Amino acid sequence: MVRLHGFLTILLCGASLSLAACGNNLSTTELNAGDLEAVRHFQNESLQNVVDSLVQPMVEEGHTPGVIVGVLLPGGQMRFFGYGVADQDSGLKPNGDTLFAVGSLSKGFLATITALLVDEGKLSWDETLRTLLPPGTPLSPDAAKITLLQLATHTSGLPRQPVTPQTLQYFVEYLFDGENFYRHFDRDYILNYLADFEADNQNQPQYSNIGYGILGYALELRTGLSVDALLEQKIVKPLGLKCTGYAPDALPCYSTRAHGYAGDEPKFIRRGQPVPDWQFTPLMRGSAGLYSNARDLLTFAAAHLGNRKTRLKAVLADDMKVRFPRAKEAAAVAWVVDDIEGEPITYQIGIVAGYTSYLGIDAAHKTAVIVMQNSFNWDNSVGHKLMLSLRYMTSPPHE
Repeated sequence: MVRLHGFLTILLCGASLSLAACGNNLSTTELNAGDLEAVRHFQNESLQNVVDSLVQPMVEEGHTPGVIVGVLLPGGQMRFFGYGVADQDSGLKPNGDTLFAVGSLSKGFLATITALLVDEGKLSWDETLRTLLPPGTPLSPDAAKITLLQLATHTSGLPRQPVTPQTLQYFVEYLFDGENFYRHFDRDYILNYLADFEADNQNQPQYSNIGYGILGYALELRTGLSVDALLEQKIVKPLGLKCTGYAPDALPCYSTRAHGYAGDEPKFIRRGQPVPDWQFTPLMRGSAGLYSNARDLLTFAAAHLGNRKTRLKAVLADDMKVRFPRAKEAAAVAWVVDDIEGEPITYQIGIVAGYTSYLGIDAAHKTAVIVMQNSFNWDNSVGHKLMLSLRYMTSPPHE
C-alpha cells in the first residue's frame, strides 16, 4: 500500500491545479542570478518595452497561443498588454476584458469571503471541523481538530487530493483526453475520506485543493448561501466587478472568452491543441472553478492595497499577513509570499485545464501584476520578473 500511495502521488503531482506539487514544485516562479541581473537593466525602459521583452517570446516560441498582462501602477492606473490569440479559430487578441478560467486564484476569493465572515463574527479562525460540519459527521481524530485557519492557510495536513485508485484512473484518462480528474470529488466522497483521514505534516504548509473545497462547504453551511451567492454579495458587488463568477456562460464577456489549449499538460495531447473546459462539483467550485478577466483581477488586487476605500481594506490587508514564515512560499491566507532581494512579493498561481494564471502584489511599492495564458504551463517566473521590474522602475536600486 505504501508503494502504491507513493506511485500515485508521483503521477498525480504531474497534473496539479496550483502552485506547489507534493514536495516537488512543478509550477515555478524561481528567479536565478541571471534573471535578476537582466531585470535590473529594465529600470530605464518603458513599461511597454519591458512587458514586450518578457512576454512576447512566450507566444513567438510556441509556449502558449495567447497571453494577457495587466499591470497596476502605484497611482492606481491600470495598463493591459495582449499577445497572440485568445481563440485560434477567430484570431481575436486577448485584452483586459477577455474571460479566462483562473483555477486556484479562486482560492483567494474564497479566502476573502471567509475572512469577511470572521470579521463579521459569523465564524472564528479557531473553529474546527467538529463544529463547522453537520453534527454527527464521522471524522477521524486528525480531521476533527482541523481549524478554519488551517484550511485557509494550507496547514491542515490535508493532501492536494485523496490519492486513490479512482483518482489514478481519471488521471490516466486525463493525460489522453484532458478531462477533469477531480470530477468524483463530491461532498459524500470527501466526507467519507475525512472519516479515516490521518494528517501528514499538520501545521506545516502543504497545498490542498480539497481543503478549500471543504472550506467552501463550511461557509455554505454556516451562512445558508451558496458560494456563488457569497461571491456576489461579499466581493463582486462591493468592488464593482463586471465579469467574475463560477458560471462563465452567464458572464457578459463570455462571447469573447479565451479558449484553453494544451501546453506542458496533458502529456499526450500535442501542445496548442484545444482541451475541454473543466466542470467542477459543487464542493470543488470555490477551490478552482472561478472565471474572471484581467481588469477584475487587478481591481481585486487594488482593494488589497487600499487603492479603493471599501470596508474590505483591513480584512484584505490581514489576508496577506504571513502566518507561517519562511523565505519561499511563506503561508498567508490563500496567498503565498516570496522574499525577493529583501522585500516580499505576495502572489497566487492558478492552473486548470487549458489555462494558467498568476496574480502578484508588491504592497510596499503599491503595484500588482496579472499574467494569464490560455494554455497549461508550469513556468510562471514571468510574473515575478514583471513584479521585480516594476519595483526597479518605481524605486530604482541606486536611490
